[in-house]
Amino acid sequence: MSALRDPLVFAALCTLLGLFMGSFLNVVIHRLPVMMEREWQAEAASLRGEEADGEAQVFNLATPRSRCPHCGHSIGALENIPVVSYLVLRGRCRHCSAPIGVRYPLVEVACAALSCFTALHFGYGLAGVGALIFLWATIALCFIDLDTQLLPDSITLPLLWLGLLLNLDSTFTDLSGAVVGAAAGYLALWSVFWLFKLTTGKEGMGYGDFKLLAAIGAWLGWQILPLTILLSSLMGAVVGIALILLRKHGREIPIPFGPYLAAAGLMALYWGKPLTEAYLGLL
Repeated sequence: MSALRDPLVFAALCTLLGLFMGSFLNVVIHRLPVMMEREWQAEAASLRGEEADGEAQVFNLATPRSRCPHCGHSIGALENIPVVSYLVLRGRCRHCSAPIGVRYPLVEVACAALSCFTALHFGYGLAGVGALIFLWATIALCFIDLDTQLLPDSITLPLLWLGLLLNLDSTFTDLSGAVVGAAAGYLALWSVFWLFKLTTGKEGMGYGDFKLLAAIGAWLGWQILPLTILLSSLMGAVVGIALILLRKHGREIPIPFGPYLAAAGLMALYWGKPLTEAYLGLL
């Protein structure tokens, strides 16, 4: 364990772990929304008084094995080594030569690089391990929201509670700041949601966004929420305007807010204090 206290050793281990975690997150990003949809369908069928389909295939994060979406070829362990398998296979299925989405290795590389940076930034200890968990959760939430405009409770709520538990020992902020941060984070976007809905008759965001900001508040404290909201709003506005100007996104098509909240939360995790001080210095 003493070797892990060496910053380079810990960073190297976290980089390797980040590669494999990135591969797992690709599974989570793809499968969790499908699992949620199947659960909703089962609940709807139950409310209609229909019997559950006893022959339905088990579908979770572990079962069935990953397959090529084009030919159904079952992907073996040697074909599932993060980044390496993609390069060896030249980005194509070994069985049918259909192209494999480039996002899979990109998520793995990004997860590894950010895990390395997180390890170097926080070092070995509870804060470093906690920051890695926060990072991995926000990566999953970011891509799930981009794909489906969903922020699953099965990630946001455990993330919120874990933030409160870690701050029992003031890992990132004091406990009172974490509790107030969780409540204020939820209420801030909840208030915006209802103000927008009462004014326009439309829903400007989903409840998952409230829970994600509440989780960020639980981890980093209420003091970081203004910065997080400001950064996420600026990023969302810039990207949204750019997409509209490039005619790649209609004005009436909703843009998921979760990725910008996740990115702002990570920026606050790494540089929250200096960014807040710099912002206050401009006022």
